[in-house]
Amino acid sequence: MTLGPDIAELMARARADLRMGVPICIGPALVLAAETLTQDRLSATRDLGSPVLAITQHRATTLKARAYDGDLARVHLPIDADRAWVQALADPVDDLRVPMKGPLSTERDGNADLHRAALMLCKAARLLPAAIVLTAMPEDFAETNGLTYLPPSETLHHLTIRSPLQDVVSAALPMEVSENGRLHVFRPKDGGEEHYAIEIGRPARDTPVLSRLHSACFTGDLLGSLKCDCGPQLRGALRQMGEAGSGILLYLNQEGRGIGLANKMRAYALQNQGFDTVEANHRLGFEDDERDFRLGADILRALGFSSVRLMTNNPAKVAMLETCGLSVVERVPLKVGETDFNRAYLATKAAKSGHLL
Repeated sequence: MTLGPDIAELMARARADLRMGVPICIGPALVLAAETLTQDRLSATRDLGSPVLAITQHRATTLKARAYDGDLARVHLPIDADRAWVQALADPVDDLRVPMKGPLSTERDGNADLHRAALMLCKAARLLPAAIVLTAMPEDFAETNGLTYLPPSETLHHLTIRSPLQDVVSAALPMEVSENGRLHVFRPKDGGEEHYAIEIGRPARDTPVLSRLHSACFTGDLLGSLKCDCGPQLRGALRQMGEAGSGILLYLNQEGRGIGLANKMRAYALQNQGFDTVEANHRLGFEDDERDFRLGADILRALGFSSVRLMTNNPAKVAMLETCGLSVVERVPLKVGETDFNRAYLATKAAKSGHLL
């Protein structure tokens, strides 16, 4: 038995390091998150060789940089590139004010798997998906400099799978919609964010349960934001479950379609510049939707459910649950919360994300 960390624990450590601006090593690659980069660490990295800035294909398209690797681009750093130059490429906040960032030269030879892993770790750390990467480091570099080391093959594998969820605790929770409520807390084994199941009444496990997969929305659920329909959907779903006498609402901590609150606010700032929600995500370097609805299927199965009446306007949720082996016997529409502030947002969800509104 070893006391040392396994790969999942090392990756949790690596995510924390990147958020604090500490470099990590993925095999022979030195990786620094662009968002938390300091000038001193950038200069030290450049003294060691010729790093590149890895960005996603979406961000590369915005910057008119060639993404020879398909889903990402490896941008060469000009000789005078400093921290401000790197972060201007990573963060689109000033794109309209300073549109000319190039011309940008990108790497087209060699394997980009380590760069891909670096971007995936930045996303998992809820940072902008952009990383300084320097390959061909000495074998003992991480140990010599006290850096977290991730073995490449194990890291790439674990980035493609979801962590098992542990049912940590549950307790009775009387609520406005039902005095007979219960809250279950699920925690991923990789140290990621916890997810919650709110059980209304005592729904039978052998019949389809009225359910909703609700992604956390701090601004809508808590602050009553008028820019989205999340808060009204949350309260409407709980109210309907209370009226029906039973139901299960999964509260998944995947803020901002899975990009985190800080990046969601960056997307809001871009929307204020005239971009819609999908365009804003792409300019930041993210996909339209970074959420993983398989988490919902995992929790429902852990609670003993095999079939659901799903409250959603999003066909992707229905398809994902069915792909995961759950039976969706009915899609229950949840059309609430339209305002003058979110009408265009809802129209974009319908036109570009297939929501049935």
